[in-house]
Amino acid sequence: MENFQKYQRQYFMPPKATYDWVKKDYIDKPPIWCSVDLRDGNQALIEPMSLEEKLEFFTMLVKLGFKEIEIGFPAASETEFEFARTLIEKHMVPDDVTLQVLTQAREHIIRRTFEAVKGAPHAIVHLYNSTSVAQREQVFKKDKDEIRKIAVDGAVLLKKLAAETTGDFLFEYSPESFPGTEVDYAVEVCNAVLDVWKPDKKHKVVINIPTTVEIAMPHVFATQVEYIHKNLKYRDAVVLSLHPHNDRGSGVSDAELGVLAGADRIEGTLFGNGERTGNVDIVTLALNMFSHGVDPKLDFSHISEIGETYERLTRMHIYERQPYAGALVFTAFSGSHQDAISKGFAWHDQKKDHGIWSVPYLPIDPKDLGREYDGDVIRINSQSGKGGVSYILKTNYGMMVPKTMQEDVSYTIKDISDREHAELSPERIYQIFEDKYVHNDGVFQITDCHFRQGDGILAEVTILHAGKEHVVAANGNGRLDAVSNALKQYFDISYELNTYEEHALSRGSSSKAVTYVGVTQDGKNYWGVGTDEDIIRSSINALAVAVNQIDSVKNVHDSKDERINAIINYIQENYLTVTLDDLSQKFYLSKPYLSKYIKEKSGVTFGENVKKIRLKKASTLLRNGNMKVERVAEAAGYQNVEHFNRLFKKKYGMTPVQYRSSTR
Repeated sequence: MENFQKYQRQYFMPPKATYDWVKKDYIDKPPIWCSVDLRDGNQALIEPMSLEEKLEFFTMLVKLGFKEIEIGFPAASETEFEFARTLIEKHMVPDDVTLQVLTQAREHIIRRTFEAVKGAPHAIVHLYNSTSVAQREQVFKKDKDEIRKIAVDGAVLLKKLAAETTGDFLFEYSPESFPGTEVDYAVEVCNAVLDVWKPDKKHKVVINIPTTVEIAMPHVFATQVEYIHKNLKYRDAVVLSLHPHNDRGSGVSDAELGVLAGADRIEGTLFGNGERTGNVDIVTLALNMFSHGVDPKLDFSHISEIGETYERLTRMHIYERQPYAGALVFTAFSGSHQDAISKGFAWHDQKKDHGIWSVPYLPIDPKDLGREYDGDVIRINSQSGKGGVSYILKTNYGMMVPKTMQEDVSYTIKDISDREHAELSPERIYQIFEDKYVHNDGVFQITDCHFRQGDGILAEVTILHAGKEHVVAANGNGRLDAVSNALKQYFDISYELNTYEEHALSRGSSSKAVTYVGVTQDGKNYWGVGTDEDIIRSSINALAVAVNQIDSVKNVHDSKDERINAIINYIQENYLTVTLDDLSQKFYLSKPYLSKYIKEKSGVTFGENVKKIRLKKASTLLRNGNMKVERVAEAAGYQNVEHFNRLFKKKYGMTPVQYRSSTR
């Protein structure tokens, strides 16, 4: 690469380097954990969490076992300030949990910070100022003495305000931008702060060493930490803390080697969220210890639930290969890997390992994290599991299928794969999903809904059934309940609406909502999925598809007899391959009679029915996706794209490309 000459190593080795940390090969006890998700993690989000979201995240951190939680920079915004006050005033902090707040070494900011934590039962006030050569020269234009004075003055004010403010306060100091600071100078500044605070064993303070921007290899950082560990004053009264970032991808190594070098405490985030490349991932650190037989004193036994909550509140995505938590980390694609894992499980189940986990390719038992091994996550065929199908739908199309629905979707996909004796592509999987759960409204459609508020909700629902529209009015506890009651009334049926889940397909003002509805009749489940910019419309669409599939609804008709309904349904379900010969065998009718019967009952010939269904499918694919026209033609049952283009233009008055543009 060009321009490598403009870069050089900018870290500083300690005046006297020692390497006692090298003699240790593992961490035998967990450090003190401090989550900075609600400060460092939150400030790095594109869309910071709301107050309600922060409160939920805080509750999750407490449940996971964190005893120290940095909740924010109260002087930075009213939201941060209000969050601190809410936790304190509403007594939401357990007795064994200590809040931590961050403040620059500036008087007005320090004073505002103490206002935020007034009355806190336990709180750490975290003071910092930047000490690096680059910051001293370029940003502050101050010498070493002036920078040290900023830290000392801040420490003096912290001590003064802590004595004047109601609450129980501890102190923390960070030489921010440490990686570019002379190590002996960083120790000098920290010791000057300690001389102000004069800690003892009953009143300890925290000295925190951040890799604000990671610029050295992990062994360098460990050697720096060891020097600090050996040269801090009041060492027995100091909790030596690390705050690693991940700019070089070595955050975990920095933390682990730093603990070996003498650190007592780690500040980090769940799944490594944070500025730039993120903070150190506490989940990885804790489970690394767990895999060595050390209790990390944090509970990640339900990692998927934790991940789902994290993704929902932060709107961040956990990478599929993220250690321990990623969707694919317990998946083997290689046949030899799968075989070895299978035999390892058998060995474990037979207790030949004497209870010590040693399954090949799996550093820990997935069940200890609330997960199951699934070897069919990506490649989907008749042997695939529900996890694989759901992964494809989520990753490729943004469809987060509810857990209770995943089994039904999986069986649907696997059945088709089994009948076709073929592996299914993501496009084909989504096509099958749409056909059954999104566009399966062949019995009736809900064309319009109007709602009135009274005692509950009154819905006036327009139902298109067998070529006629019927307006049905029904009450309900909510809008969807009222529409559901209207359907029950019209079809004279009974069912339970037992599942309702929703999410945004994409973010922004024009985002589509996706809704999943499950209903149960006589112990059998039926599912529907709706997509629309309007969440109510999306919900109604999903409900309509689910009810369309109920067996007793399929038998309700007025103008069409049962046989033609069955024939048309069969054509719809098998439009890619269906022939008159198939129908003749299926319904025990001769081909001449069948051909005449279809024309008489449906108004169009067999071929015209097939063409109509295929072109409708093509229009759906063009409207809702970015599939190439050639693939759309193939998915709709046309091998010749030119023939497809001619038929489509005749039907819709425009080419497929023009149609797609007109619907966007």
